Amino acid sequence: MITQNVMKKFEEYCSKSGIDGKEKARKLKKLEEVMNRYLYEPGEAIGIIAAQSLSEPATQMTMRSYTLASQSDRLSKVTQGLPRLIEIFDARKTFEKNMTIFMKSSHNTKEKAKEVAAKIKEMTIADAIKSDSMDLIDMKIELELESAVHRDDIKKVIEKYMKGCEVTSRDNKVYVKPKEEDQKDLRKIRNKILSFHVAGIKGISNVLVVKEGEDWIVQTVGSNLEKVFKMEEVDVSRTVTNDLYQVYEVLGVEAARNMIFMETKDTLEEQGLDVDDRYLHLLADTMTFDGTIKSIGRYGVSGKKYSVLARANFEETKKHLVNASFYGQSDEMMGIIENVMVGQVAPVGTGMVNLSIDMQKMRESIKKGKDAEKQ
Repeated sequence: MITQNVMKKFEEYCSKSGIDGKEKARKLKKLEEVMNRYLYEPGEAIGIIAAQSLSEPATQMTMRSYTLASQSDRLSKVTQGLPRLIEIFDARKTFEKNMTIFMKSSHNTKEKAKEVAAKIKEMTIADAIKSDSMDLIDMKIELELESAVHRDDIKKVIEKYMKGCEVTSRDNKVYVKPKEEDQKDLRKIRNKILSFHVAGIKGISNVLVVKEGEDWIVQTVGSNLEKVFKMEEVDVSRTVTNDLYQVYEVLGVEAARNMIFMETKDTLEEQGLDVDDRYLHLLADTMTFDGTIKSIGRYGVSGKKYSVLARANFEETKKHLVNASFYGQSDEMMGIIENVMVGQVAPVGTGMVNLSIDMQKMRESIKKGKDAEKQ
């Protein structure tokens, strides 16, 4: 059986390639054979097969994290192998984030890419100063700048975030005098001031311009998809980040689902492992089916199953059983795990089918058999 979507693509392929008549019928028959090979029997425990098909190859992975910072065309750490799979499945928010930013054709030169990289890189007050000191007599902080170019910007930032402070400047120096009641925390105030953002895009701490094929691209340490997409020079159709949550917030849950699929597939293929795409799609669907991103674990998919016993089977058994008894929850015993736990036939495979016997017809059949034997 061929689905409508596949049939539509087949018709488009035949139309584009000029295939018709006997050749089209032959290819259609071949397509049906291929599709039939991929069909599952009703009642197949596809979730278990998908979990097995993903986790078994993962145990064969090289259990290490590659650091590619030493390579000439890399800037940041690129986590691969099992550690990267764990990051994806756990839907982690804190890890080594990076971006690959492509330029539009009008800016696809080394010089233009360098200009974009300079605009992107985050600059804090600490990056813009040559030295800083604390005057304990006048109780003020002195910042000596590399140059006077950013002096006015730094003054504005300090005045914006440090209300009540007296900010003055002379040549390439900026002086900050806190309110009298805050002067006892002069060191804390200095550290706070040095971390203020002055220019560039927040979250992108370093950049590197490299050439890949015909494209000049910007590799970054750190990620800020929303701000980068707003830049006119950037080709948003090819620019990527490894931060799943930024993709979800900027492009939506379908884009996040596709990213889970592609990142998992790339990680497995990089290790030389071949896993059927359908299992990866099932994983991505499971993590995003309710419109949000859920990790595979005690606080995600496994920890929020409908069945009390299925939740208790995974982790934190006592917590789930106590909560269920406290709130008076019941288990309908509709899934596989809970039925296996209590020794009942699980609703999978032949366990999904209920057989009933028509005793009258059975007696008639036995009688006919005996009559035939006598004759």
